[in-house]
Amino acid sequence: MQAVVLHQLGGPEALQIEEVPTPVPGPGEVVVALRAAALNRRDIWVRTLEEWASQMPFVPGSDGAGVVAAVGAGVRHVREGDAVVICPSLWWGDDEERPSERFEILGGPSNGTYAQYVRVPAENAFAKPAHLSFAEAAAFPLAGLTAWRALITKARIRPGERVFIPGIGSGVATFLVQIAKLAGARVYGTSGSADKLQRATALGLSGGALYTDPSWPEQIRQQAGGAVEVVVDSVGTATFEQCLRLLVPGGRLVTFGVTTGANTPLDIRLVYRRQLNILGTTMGSLKEFRGLLAVIAEGAIKPVIDSTFPLASVAEAHRRMERGEQFGKIVLEIP
Repeated sequence: MQAVVLHQLGGPEALQIEEVPTPVPGPGEVVVALRAAALNRRDIWVRTLEEWASQMPFVPGSDGAGVVAAVGAGVRHVREGDAVVICPSLWWGDDEERPSERFEILGGPSNGTYAQYVRVPAENAFAKPAHLSFAEAAAFPLAGLTAWRALITKARIRPGERVFIPGIGSGVATFLVQIAKLAGARVYGTSGSADKLQRATALGLSGGALYTDPSWPEQIRQQAGGAVEVVVDSVGTATFEQCLRLLVPGGRLVTFGVTTGANTPLDIRLVYRRQLNILGTTMGSLKEFRGLLAVIAEGAIKPVIDSTFPLASVAEAHRRMERGEQFGKIVLEIP
């Protein structure tokens, strides 16, 4: 089969297609013939950060959808020919509060979805919602599950609350806006693009500001009628303390990413004097994925596709993500 294999750290040019053996399912596993895969910020990290070098070679890619090509011994709930979407949260375990020690995300070090076939535990293969194309189905698992756990499980979002999301335009942000709106919240955000803010209004964004304007925190306060109850931040250094200052006393900040850096100065008194809650999260459980899948199957939340590229143009797709040009998900179509 054809697959993108990372042998060493590097730029998009490190993403080279080569012929590799087609995987065979073991007990409790399935092999999926992929029709589409989607990009995530994680895919850039696994080809650029030193911590991944020792685990190469591997096939990157966490999101995928396709048709079951083979099933291993003991698999009952899916059959050959079933159209499925893959949950990339591997071996989460039975504890909903935290993943098991075995937990990992598909696409490094386990071979991922930038390939014609992928092998995954059968429990991670779910029936594809019939109304979604393979590209649309591939576009929601990692980003959608991350957003679902952040808002529903960790923040415990409630109707009438105000939510702030920096970085409108990312794949996760498109799901955060929709999930918050579905929960009855009012949603505000920042972006470097007025066009992205405008497009997000169709998803449920109530207001926003350009983060290039130093007055953006005050603009958000004015639009929200004061502070907000919940912030979901994946930006990190550039926004973290300002996000805390946007919160009402007792407010909740959920963090799951650091696109601008992992270290930030912080006056700790801001946290304890105002009774703030800082909540960390990564991915989510299979139970949470079922909850997300249910609302997507009902059509209450829709994956937003920015653009599609053939698998052979994976480097070009990565360059688009690195430039921050996308609104929604970038998808690879797999022959």
